[in-house]
Amino acid sequence: MPIAAAKKSPTVRRAGPNPPSSATGRPLRVCMIAYSFYETDNRVMRYAETLARRGDHVDVLALQRDRLPREEVLDGVYVSRLQRREVNEKGKFSYLGRIAQFLIRAMFHVSARHLRQKYDLIHVHSVPDFLVFAAWLPRISGTPVVLDIHDILPEFYNSKFGTRPDSLAFRFLQRVEKVSGRFSRHVIVANHIWQERLLSRSIEPGKCTVVLNSPDRSIFTKGGGTPAGDGRFSLLYPGSINWHQGLDVAIGAFGKISGQVPHVDFHIYGEGPLKQDLLSLVQRLNLEGRVFFHKPIALREMAKIIRTADLGVIPKRKDNFGNEAFSTKILEFMAVGVPVVVSDTMVDKYYFDDSIVRFFQAGDEEDLARCLLELIRNPESRRLQAEEASRFIDENDWTSKQHEYLELVDGIVASQASQ
Repeated sequence: MPIAAAKKSPTVRRAGPNPPSSATGRPLRVCMIAYSFYETDNRVMRYAETLARRGDHVDVLALQRDRLPREEVLDGVYVSRLQRREVNEKGKFSYLGRIAQFLIRAMFHVSARHLRQKYDLIHVHSVPDFLVFAAWLPRISGTPVVLDIHDILPEFYNSKFGTRPDSLAFRFLQRVEKVSGRFSRHVIVANHIWQERLLSRSIEPGKCTVVLNSPDRSIFTKGGGTPAGDGRFSLLYPGSINWHQGLDVAIGAFGKISGQVPHVDFHIYGEGPLKQDLLSLVQRLNLEGRVFFHKPIALREMAKIIRTADLGVIPKRKDNFGNEAFSTKILEFMAVGVPVVVSDTMVDKYYFDDSIVRFFQAGDEEDLARCLLELIRNPESRRLQAEEASRFIDENDWTSKQHEYLELVDGIVASQASQ
């Protein structure tokens, strides 16, 4: 099914055609706020660079990883890293405490910058959705605020901390979702299933737009990777290490076939609270030297790694969150020509069919092992699947979809200016 309507000198890489200039006839001043690492967040980076390429001024307030500088200009985008974060929260209070600290810091930064020179738009990325309140000062002075829901918060919280859908916390987060939506001029959401959910419980009709995680083909290009050259076959998972991602299922499935395919290695790029548990699982299954964990790396470097893979795997569970969370990595594998095995979640069955991905029954190690083995042993099947996926992605990459985002931004800013 096709995707339906998704302080140093700057080093600017312009790998594709520049978007058209703002409908206002002048460059916009935009601030993006994201409780994430900008250099690895495809969605935030894609928006920011698209605006910067057409001449808009874009500030991003984000998290800091490792030894990256606090202030940096990346491809014309002014990035401020406000706070360090280790992606290891297993407790609700440590998770909430770090977010609250970031919200306060973001509020002071965006307010101070807005007072010096007014922003035309504040674009806030969730989770959490209540991060929009960091922009209260720009909002009361007339600047529209857009809330971009990457992951729907009540379901995300339930999956991360194992609470129930009928719990007090879930109902409270639904209320927060509604208040955050009302505070915002417009809401962007990452897939159509979540759009229907938000419209049914939190967001007014006409106020919610879907923008999918379409890959930027100036980053995710075919070819250019450097294979190991040692005859090894690379199975790859890039992403967060949370329970709903189902990596324990993938490692278990790989363990079942590892003896039959001694030339295959499984590489995992990411961090998360379950990493230590997965390391223990690898040890119990005697898969040391076959399953490798790597730290997250910047998006452009990750694209090079993905190009070297032979097969991707996205093993999400069908829990209340994973069943509906759309993985951007599937489209990134497609963009570089790598076939991918995907669990049969509702959201992935909504967008894809068996010609462009290989589905397995979510949570089923035996079925995943069977699918992996079939594709590892059959290069022709991998080639045909990659070809079908390539035709699909040609119609649904960011080049073909960016105008939807730009028109939305310009419409919101123009509407505010006319009031």
